[in-house]
Amino acid sequence: MNVSLILIILLVGAFATFLAGDKLASKVALLFGLAAAGASIVLLNHYNLGENISFINQWVTQPNISFALKADGLSLAMVLLTTVLTPIIIFSSFGNEFKNSKSFYALILFMSFAMAGTFLASDGLLYYIFWELSLIPIYFIALVWGNGDAEERKKAVVKFFIYTLAGSLFMLVAFVYLYQKAGSFLLEDLYKVNLSAAEQLWIFLAFFLAYAIKIPLIPFHTWQANVYQKAPTVGTMLLSGIMLKMGLYSVIRWQLPLAPMAAKEYMYIFIGLGIAGVIYGSIVALKQKDLKKLLAYSSLAHVGLIAAGSYTLTLDGLRGAVLQMIAHGFVVVGLFYIAEIIFRRYETRVIAEMGGIRSQTPKFTSMFLILVVASVALPSTFNFVGEFTVLYSLSQINIWFAILGGTTIILGAYYMLKMFQQAMLGETNTRIFTDVTSNEGITLVLIIAVLFFFGMYPKPIIDLITPSLEEILIQINRIN
Repeated sequence: MNVSLILIILLVGAFATFLAGDKLASKVALLFGLAAAGASIVLLNHYNLGENISFINQWVTQPNISFALKADGLSLAMVLLTTVLTPIIIFSSFGNEFKNSKSFYALILFMSFAMAGTFLASDGLLYYIFWELSLIPIYFIALVWGNGDAEERKKAVVKFFIYTLAGSLFMLVAFVYLYQKAGSFLLEDLYKVNLSAAEQLWIFLAFFLAYAIKIPLIPFHTWQANVYQKAPTVGTMLLSGIMLKMGLYSVIRWQLPLAPMAAKEYMYIFIGLGIAGVIYGSIVALKQKDLKKLLAYSSLAHVGLIAAGSYTLTLDGLRGAVLQMIAHGFVVVGLFYIAEIIFRRYETRVIAEMGGIRSQTPKFTSMFLILVVASVALPSTFNFVGEFTVLYSLSQINIWFAILGGTTIILGAYYMLKMFQQAMLGETNTRIFTDVTSNEGITLVLIIAVLFFFGMYPKPIIDLITPSLEEILIQINRIN
């Protein structure tokens, strides 16, 4: 199977959605989103049969640039996350009305195309192009269809755009430098380049700046909460569920193998930054009154732990990080969808203005509670598998890293359950809260099913990603 088929489906789907017009746009987008998910599953089957799934075509002769795509276990896991969440996110939006919906849904598919391309690209410049392309649709989605005051929204979105673009330019400079050493942008050629310790440090920092802003890690997180709050819920889902995983994936795929000496030398510093994000995000989340902002800072805490696991340079750390990326993608999309469902009925995201919902909607309450406990890594849920593995890897480096990283579970349980209590319990609200519709119920049940299935049986994902991570570790531990 040609790996580029997934990208073709998503790109053609974006154009077809735009041409379908406003009335049919959402349905056409969902159809192509499901087609891309189906193609990803077929691709996974071919990979499991032992086929070498790659596509390389000379793009530009001078400089030497190739349209090179490669699907190994790691990239396939991230493509599956992208293509499975995309139709779920599209379907979740059916309860909303959007002006110029053909452009809105076309941008969603185009963003999915760019993100999938980022995960599949094995040429540095092609990877950079896809990385930057993903920024364009979310910029317009947040700017045009976002919430709140237009001027404030514009400031938040422009800040996000400038931050991420500026960070990416440092990564581009690093790629150009590596090209001069390797004579190629192909990942396998870049892996072979021998760099001095000083060169590796500068390459490492250039990539780190791009990834730390995208993930985000503190102190590069200042754009996150406002953009998550101002963007429409679909945009927030795309950002938190998939787009930030581009940065985490890239740490493992590009940064660590290209500059392993720097990664080992400064391991403690970057693990510390990740854990600082865990503590900072959790403490700030405790003070939030807006539901989307609380979830934004909660996400900051979780991705800090994922980054810390990645920088341990151990198989357990990398594997736990990837498992947690996927689990976090589903649970955070579910939680932001919960916030959207409440907003549809009460037209507020202020937690204090909710309350008493449980007595009116037992089904919704139950699903909300399941997502809350999944978020705080209750055993038998997918998040538990990833967080436990990451914490175990941190304990192998230093027990204090594991203890401090574990605060995400303790503090997370406190602020998430406190939020649930304020939003759902208490006296019955005078406003009527109708129970979930069939569309809302299907979306939430699908997400919950994934969280429980892989929480009880993570073996398929572990078996998929482990060989690729072992190869990356061999590259990291090579003798320079």
